This record gives sequence, structure tokens and C-alpha cells, in this order.
Amino acid sequence: MTAHQDTAPATTGRLRAAWRSAHTPVPGVPRWARIAAYAIPFTVLPSGLWRIMTVVFHIGDDATHGRGQLPSWLPGPVYIIALSVFSELLAFTAVGLIAAWGEVFPRWIPLLGGRRVPPLAAILPAALGATILTVLWTAAFATSLFGLTVRGDRLPSDFPTESMHGWQLAFFNSTYVPLLLWGPLLAAVCFAYWRRRCGRTAHAGVPRTAS
Repeated sequence: MTAHQDTAPATTGRLRAAWRSAHTPVPGVPRWARIAAYAIPFTVLPSGLWRIMTVVFHIGDDATHGRGQLPSWLPGPVYIIALSVFSELLAFTAVGLIAAWGEVFPRWIPLLGGRRVPPLAAILPAALGATILTVLWTAAFATSLFGLTVRGDRLPSDFPTESMHGWQLAFFNSTYVPLLLWGPLLAAVCFAYWRRRCGRTAHAGVPRTAS
């Protein structure tokens, strides 16, 4: 057996352990909160895949949408892929509200590793994020129905809902509609986190360390 064959199972085992550590809920998390937390990344995934598809398969002209005042030297494909990856990572942080790494800092974090996460350090950003996401996506969808941007301007002619038709438009809408759930689901998971850590039924058996 070669060294490569020896290390492959060990690497796979570490990856599985890391996956379980990142996703396994702590005791006291209600089933509905687990489902909501696990669902959040999947509300963001379809739109991210759509944006990447526009870069890879050149569907529509979505690589230019949403650039705003970004510098002209930043390539559209790089921006789209980076935005998609960042959005998915941001959505995944909701899982921390049910997992051990949302209550105890992982050991690999300098200075903080092994220390308890102050409840408000997780609750305040989550609550603020849930509010912003709910308002933002609700407003975006409501205004787009009237052909307007959130700021009240007319949508540009190359915007997907204006330039696409048929299956492309239907597919585009189906990938972005789940984003309406991101904010409400995050609010629900945040409430469960607050009730568990700050409410009368706060769980007392939180692990002291996290890998």
C-alpha cells in the first residue's frame, strides 16, 4: 500500500469529522430550528448557480448586473463567481446558530478558540441580517413586478426580467424566488438561538470547547 493510499482514508475521515462538527446541532435545538437552519443555504444556492451559469454558458447578460460602482478593472465573471461564493458562505453562517461553533469558538481561531461565544455577538448580527434580508428581497421582488428598481428607477433593458423570455425567464425567476425565505428563516433560527441561550429554557450543557 502506497503512502497516498494510506493518507486518503485519513483525509476522508477528517473531512467527514469536520462536516459533522459544522452541522451537528447541540442539545436543546428544536427540530423546526434545525430544518430552518439547514434550509437557508439552499435558498441561496439556486441564484448562485444561476449567476455562475451566466458566466460559463453566457446565458443572457447577467454578468453585468449589479456591478454598481465597482471598479472597471474588476472582470464581470470574477465578480459574479465571488458574489455567489460569498453569498453561500454568508448563508451557511446560519447553521452556526444551531451548532457548537455558534456557542463556542473553534480551536483554530486565534485568541478566541475554545471560549464561549457571547450570545449577543451572534444574536444581534443575525437579527439585523434577517431584517435587512427580509426588507431587501421583499422590496426587490415587489418593485420588479412593476418594472422598477428598489430605488424607483426603470429596470434597464438588459435586466433578466426585461430581456429574457420563455424558459430562461421562468428558470431565472425560480432561482431567485427562494431568496424571499432567507430573511424569515434566519429570523426563526435566531429566535431559537436566543431562547436557548438567553431565555428561561437556556441550555446549560454547552460544550466548553469546539474543534
